[in-house]
Amino acid sequence: MPKVSVVVPTYNVEKYLAECMDSLLGQTLQDMEFVCVNDGSTDSSLEILKQYAAKDDRVKILDGPNGGYGKAMNRGLDACTGEYVGILEPDDYVKEDMYEKLYRTAKEKNLDIIKADFYRFVTGEDGKREFRYNRLTSVDSLYGRVIDPKDELDMFKALMNTWSGIYRRSFLEEHHIRHNETPGASFQDNGFWFQTFCFAKRIYFVDRPYYRNRRDNPNSSVHSREKVFCMNDEYAFILDFLNAHPEFKKRYMGIYNFKRYHNYIAALYRVGEEYRDMYMERFQKEFLEADKNDELEAEVFTPEEWELVKILLRDRHAYVYEERIYRVGIEKDWEIERLQAELENVKGSTSYKVGKAVMCLPCALKEGILRLKRRREE
Repeated sequence: MPKVSVVVPTYNVEKYLAECMDSLLGQTLQDMEFVCVNDGSTDSSLEILKQYAAKDDRVKILDGPNGGYGKAMNRGLDACTGEYVGILEPDDYVKEDMYEKLYRTAKEKNLDIIKADFYRFVTGEDGKREFRYNRLTSVDSLYGRVIDPKDELDMFKALMNTWSGIYRRSFLEEHHIRHNETPGASFQDNGFWFQTFCFAKRIYFVDRPYYRNRRDNPNSSVHSREKVFCMNDEYAFILDFLNAHPEFKKRYMGIYNFKRYHNYIAALYRVGEEYRDMYMERFQKEFLEADKNDELEAEVFTPEEWELVKILLRDRHAYVYEERIYRVGIEKDWEIERLQAELENVKGSTSYKVGKAVMCLPCALKEGILRLKRRREE
């Protein structure tokens, strides 16, 4: 049995796939398998996968017609044989020691799930990449210890990605955790994430970035402006899951609406301008229904967020205006937090400890933090 299986759901990513596969074959953990699911690609993605399979027998290819992200992921999960399972999006890549480090900790602490911080990046016209450090959570105390999410609901407020960690495969199989397979849908990782956090009893967060998440692929679902209600559909799938598990619905309905609220905001800014009023109408309708059913819990929101929720329930047009004003302020806070996290990561690096070779970077980060703090106070 391999120590870690990695699922790579592949669709028309010929431009990025080699970098992704190179990062897998270069892992310091050798006892792995790479399950690459070709989801009906019409470019050269399948041929690229075949080239890698020919030179490394750890690469397994599942080829089939296009069925969507959820179906491709589930085919891959069904084919995995490893003790733990990871997910690597084919336009991303990972640091060479990611799976060795995560697997070692997962074994030592008998974890259902282990997740790590990560970098997002874009590539400029000059070919240089700009990396931004992303923390799983702003709550420092949630890092570095084994946590049962039912005991600490702040775990559910962590970033909702499925790929910056690994999952015990027997845990996924025991609870039949799989993705929503609705054809043509997007954001199907949300439902998978929510299921894992409901069922898991031993989760561990690592404050080191191993995963590199690309944000400049124009074909990525995060850039789709026409899939207006895909996020709503995914939360309908999660609600179906909660309805099938009354014990989870009773415990997590408030946090479900917290996650739904924040992801609907993200969807609002993603859809095309011509669809936004239509989207807001449905956004408000769904939350009015939740309010009518007494399913909104003020205590899971910050006071500022709860005031915005109340505005949403009264007047969706006023809400859009107020939310934009609020977002300007919190984006400055997020940038300060990101720079501070990046500074701490640099300070923890070997190169920083050995000498002063990277001293210019911490100085630049400190200046950035101070500059943003001054702007926030203006």
